[in-house]
Amino acid sequence: MKKSWLYAGAGIVLSGIVLLTGSGVVRHFQMRARASEVGVPSEGQPAPPFKGIDQHGMTHSLSDYRGKWLVLYFFPKADTPGCTTEACSFRDGIRDLRHLGATVIGVSMDHRGAQEHFAKKFHIPFPLLADDSGTIARTYGAAGGFLNYDHRYTFLINPRGRIVKRYLDVDPDRHSAEVIGDLRTLEGPKKSS
Repeated sequence: MKKSWLYAGAGIVLSGIVLLTGSGVVRHFQMRARASEVGVPSEGQPAPPFKGIDQHGMTHSLSDYRGKWLVLYFFPKADTPGCTTEACSFRDGIRDLRHLGATVIGVSMDHRGAQEHFAKKFHIPFPLLADDSGTIARTYGAAGGFLNYDHRYTFLINPRGRIVKRYLDVDPDRHSAEVIGDLRTLEGPKKSS
């Protein structure tokens, strides 16, 4: 029987690690942060403000995107397999995303040079913010993932600046299509021709 519970000291649920308790009972834990325990903003609440520098040295803040749909996604590390898959998926879906009136911004705790190299290597057509201090990631509850990299979280922010959808269990292969599908079904993200 699989059991999982909150490890109160760190606000983390553990799994995949088998422990033998004093009574001889085997416990399974799942290594996954619990959104409610680590300050991840909820759907319906205003998106927390942020400000960051992208791979081109340009500053971006939440207020710059007022009146537009924003896909704000956090990824663990530039130029790693899962992060490359996810970024290229958003790159390949950028025409659909823009048609739906959405802008994409990626964020990781990499430095600006790493973001610049990653964007050039894979022809990423949207901003990748260098959050090397982890300030933006902490604001969105995305900091402190495996090996202290960002969690792979995404927030869909409506034109009024509210979080309408959050994705806390992301499959890099299908994530862009999932966001595009959600944008299509949400009320209001239609762009006039």
